Amino acid sequence: MLVTGAVFGALAVMTGAFGAHALQGLLDERALAWYDTAVTYQARHAIALVACGLLAGRQPGRALTAAAVCLVLGTLVFSGSLYLMAFSGWTRAGMITPLGGALLITGWIALAVAAARLPAPGAHPASR
Repeated sequence: MLVTGAVFGALAVMTGAFGAHALQGLLDERALAWYDTAVTYQARHAIALVACGLLAGRQPGRALTAAAVCLVLGTLVFSGSLYLMAFSGWTRAGMITPLGGALLITGWIALAVAAARLPAPGAHPASR
């Protein structure tokens, strides 16, 4: 989880810089907007994956694993479909973008469930 989040984060910085410097004038305004949205969501969900990894070190569980899987798949589908649209102009790829969004939402809900199951700071292990 930590490694994937860190890699997604590094890739988001690289794709963001690439978009800001190399794609201006190559892509039209609409394609640049898709690209920017893809980078933004990728970066935000990289941070969420890092949070999953940090929580997994404290208290692993199925909800946390489900959160990480949904966040990874959701990022790949959501941002991936927008990158595909931006570079190819193939707008039918946008038909799967909501599936990626649904996976991201599910990931956040699973992360909330996992976080709610964490013991309070300083709680005795028997009170879990």
